[in-house]
Amino acid sequence: MKPALSAAAALVLSATLAAQTAIKPPKNKYKPEDDVKLGREAAAEVRKQMPVIENGQINDYLARIGRELVAQAPPELSHPEFEYSFTAVNLKDINAFALPGGPMFVNRGMVDAATTEGQVAGVMAHELSHVLLRHGTANATKAQNAQLGALAGAIAGAVIGGRVGTAVSQGSQFGLGTWLLKYSREYEKQADLLGAQLMARAGYDPNDLARMFETIEKQAKGGGPEWLSDHPNPGNRSQYIAQEARSLQVAPNPRNGSDFQEIKQAFAQQPPARSMGELAGRTGSGGGNGSNGTMASTGTPGQPVPPPSSRSRVERGGSVFQVNVPDNWRTLSANSFIRYVPENAYGPMNGQNVLTHGVELGVARAASTDLVSATDTFVQALMQGEQTVQRSGESRVVTLAGRRGLATPLVNKSPLGGEERLAVYTVQLADGNLFYALTVVPERDEAAYASTFESILRSIRLSDRRSS
Repeated sequence: MKPALSAAAALVLSATLAAQTAIKPPKNKYKPEDDVKLGREAAAEVRKQMPVIENGQINDYLARIGRELVAQAPPELSHPEFEYSFTAVNLKDINAFALPGGPMFVNRGMVDAATTEGQVAGVMAHELSHVLLRHGTANATKAQNAQLGALAGAIAGAVIGGRVGTAVSQGSQFGLGTWLLKYSREYEKQADLLGAQLMARAGYDPNDLARMFETIEKQAKGGGPEWLSDHPNPGNRSQYIAQEARSLQVAPNPRNGSDFQEIKQAFAQQPPARSMGELAGRTGSGGGNGSNGTMASTGTPGQPVPPPSSRSRVERGGSVFQVNVPDNWRTLSANSFIRYVPENAYGPMNGQNVLTHGVELGVARAASTDLVSATDTFVQALMQGEQTVQRSGESRVVTLAGRRGLATPLVNKSPLGGEERLAVYTVQLADGNLFYALTVVPERDEAAYASTFESILRSIRLSDRRSS
């Protein structure tokens, strides 16, 4: 009877496997070795810039889940040359990302938001699926004139820069990091389905992936986790994951998440987590550690700031924009934005880097194709990153670089005392992302800088290609 039972079991298993969705990797002109090289170089930059958690218990836990998921990869998607690693990052944003070739980073905020180990495993399985299907270099395959040697820095800039997107500093190739990290809805659905399959084989309920997505969506209403800006919802996500789950047989899992609560406590014992906005140090008088590149100070904040020169010079931000700025202002380029600031207006003060006067220009990954919604999400992210920033009025329609845009007034505590006035100007680029200009000035100097800011904004020219 045993052979007969085995044959019957094999038939049932075969039928189950046949019912699951077949997933075909997209076209890719790069070799798997290219993914490895790319991911290795980008991961090295990320580890330099991000607050990696050096805790054996936490990283062993993530590595164990990661190895179990990798072991379930279909043979046709397995790449022995891939270099998998699973690293915890002390950031409170609900986020996780995996780089080409295998390096994966999991934010503390993602684990804090999860209620079961299965939900953590679900997000990791989703990210691993992007690696196995080689979606990053498949995206690069679509990009025109993408040069492999330039990709690692673009990836790192897009990751480290958080919501601001890839580098726009001089000489960079704008858009490359966004191409590699922002996946299409088609790729998202592939990662969802393959992730569900990996979970089931590793002993996790695939429905936990759908539950985690629902948690992320709820959190998004309060400002939008970074994860959603790179992973657009293909629509009916929970429904098709549940449908896929019904076709899968969940393998036994002897641990069943027994040490999950211990790991949550281990995270809780870490130093306070920062947000990505704080890490990038992007907002008006924002904290952070200036880790978004080697941005030098301009004199000594707190000392007198000279008035803007009446003469201007032309500046370019990669292939994204051109702008005229006062010729006595310095250019400070970082991985994800460019600032133009006068002497004594940027640098360390009271233990943090502050920006007291000037303009920041950059690109934000749009959370929506609707300008109003995308702007609101971006402004909410600014306010979350620097919690003393508040709106000081409603957004109004403006014209920027010949395009319909929005101007949103903000107010913040100035490191020089009193309040400072900020304004965020946003327009959409051809690829759907946001170009933004952020002006910062103490309230007492607002009138003196009004005409300078107006001239700067009026001079902005965007170079992205727009269809006619």
